[in-house]
Amino acid sequence: MAAYWRALGRTGRLFLALAVAFLLLHYLHAGFAVQVVVGFLLAIFGIAAAYQLARRVARRAIWRLRNRLIVAYVFIAVVPIVLILALVIFCGKGVIGQMAVYLVDTELLRRENSLQREVTGLVQRPPGDPQATVERLMETRNQFPNAEMAVTGNEEARYPPDSRLQPPEAWQGKGDQHIAGLIAKRDGGQDHLYVWAYAAHDGNRAVFLAPVTHELLAGLVKGLGDVNYTPLMGHIQTSHVPPRANLFDFPVSGVMFPVTVPSWESADPEDFWDLSLTVDTRLSGVLGIVFGQKGTGFDRKQSWSDIALEALVVVSVVFLLLELLSLLAGIQLSRSITGAVQEMYEGTLHIKDGDFSYRVPVKGHDQLADLTTSFNTMTAHLGRLIVVAKEKERLESELAIAREVQNQLFPKDVPFTKTLELKGVCHPARMVSGDYYDFMALPHDSLAFAIGDVAGKGISAALLMATIQSTMRTQISIASGNGNGHYAHLSTASMVGSLNRQLYATTAPEKYATFYFAMYDEAEHALTYTNAGHLSPMLFRDGTVKLLEPTGTVVGAFPFAVYEEKTVKLEHGDMLVAYTDGLVEPENAYGEMYGEERLQELLIKYTHADSSEIIARAMEAVVQWTGSSELQDDMTMVVARRI
Repeated sequence: MAAYWRALGRTGRLFLALAVAFLLLHYLHAGFAVQVVVGFLLAIFGIAAAYQLARRVARRAIWRLRNRLIVAYVFIAVVPIVLILALVIFCGKGVIGQMAVYLVDTELLRRENSLQREVTGLVQRPPGDPQATVERLMETRNQFPNAEMAVTGNEEARYPPDSRLQPPEAWQGKGDQHIAGLIAKRDGGQDHLYVWAYAAHDGNRAVFLAPVTHELLAGLVKGLGDVNYTPLMGHIQTSHVPPRANLFDFPVSGVMFPVTVPSWESADPEDFWDLSLTVDTRLSGVLGIVFGQKGTGFDRKQSWSDIALEALVVVSVVFLLLELLSLLAGIQLSRSITGAVQEMYEGTLHIKDGDFSYRVPVKGHDQLADLTTSFNTMTAHLGRLIVVAKEKERLESELAIAREVQNQLFPKDVPFTKTLELKGVCHPARMVSGDYYDFMALPHDSLAFAIGDVAGKGISAALLMATIQSTMRTQISIASGNGNGHYAHLSTASMVGSLNRQLYATTAPEKYATFYFAMYDEAEHALTYTNAGHLSPMLFRDGTVKLLEPTGTVVGAFPFAVYEEKTVKLEHGDMLVAYTDGLVEPENAYGEMYGEERLQELLIKYTHADSSEIIARAMEAVVQWTGSSELQDDMTMVVARRI
């Protein structure tokens, strides 16, 4: 219930509240003004709620593509056809109706002109027997039933003999007059419509008057229909509209307005009547008049109107059949389109549920079939990508674990010495690093430190780095565990040589590492080191730089490699910087390496700075040199300062 209440929206809820309030006010007989105000608000919110409901229903109705296509077809095809047909019917009925009016008006005008000529000839005849002339004239005027005629002046005659018809006094003017047409005359307190003719010549006057009835008007054009002059003639009692000839024989109407009719009692134009001539007929009635001649084909008894109507029926049937065929073709095409879309929609639902094995059936050889094939291909690729993504996620998870493990391998604390300060940092280019550095405590407050660079990157390099650390720490542990704390018999050369043989025996031939290992004697302030193919560490003393050159080749590549060791005495203020190639080999946008010279200049500039600041400055300078936030290689640096 709450869902329905929310679905009503604010407008719907206000409409319901106002409806309840209006009913309560009505039954409680509240004031009229209050009811009007609430009713007005109810109407406004009712219209708004109805509009919102209609929009919601329309959106739901055209959510499906098939319904949307149907609506599109209605607006694109059906609505224009209906409008065109409506325009054709409206214009056709209007033209046919006005044609019927034209036929009636023309025939009535023809009879009026003929009547005028005869009445004019009557007053202009030579002296003789006027009564006989009037009777002969009226006998030939049987198309105007109940007609009366009067001739006054030099000679008098009437028809019928007892007629009291007199020429209208209002129309008696000077000179000759010749008038014919319709006229309104008051009889018995009511105005009626008549056909009249009036002529005056040399003192003779003649007037002809015949009542206009629906039968008279319907007989003007045989078989046409009902003719009426409103408002003088009233309603038609008996219809003369021809019966329907076929299904397409539509009723039509024509109107002529205004038809100005003079008044018998007054010749003042302000007293004239404005009437409407209306003709009610059928399509066959007008066509029968216009195409009244017989056909010239095989059936000479068939009129052109019948042929025209039959042709209209045939064309209409053909049009209807073509429209039905077009509709069936449109339905078939829409079914093929919406069917393919529906199947692809079902495919998307399967994919959403993780079923990448589902395939949409391919039908036909059109673009929809190609689209379905592409959809199936995309689904297959997505399935493979999901597998790859899961594998990548698993590898990234393992790499994260490996990085966490590797971070635990790097030294957390620096062994205590009174005269040597150590600081080391490693920034891996990837999740795990192939660079290595370590600090190891020795008896008598002495210590050992190492830095290395394993060939390659990634997990394999990180594993080899862990092997090197384990080997060196094991050797230090064994050498320091003899009980008397004496380690003089150990040398950096022998330890590096042992590491080389072990790596060669336990790793693949292409696995090797550069390695620098040094032991510091606290008592003598002497640094004994072996450089196994590593970049030469820099010794800074009184503004000068000395490079500690390699004393052997890389470890892990050759089993019988020989390593030497050298000793250098550290003086107060000396600084030794060991680093990997990630600090000197990165290239800028022009392919130029950062290089050892730039690194030396930077270190000389910050010689007296803190060791952490020196390392940070150096790594920041390399990153700025490359112009990228992504490291090209692992960057590792160890700073040893004599204090």
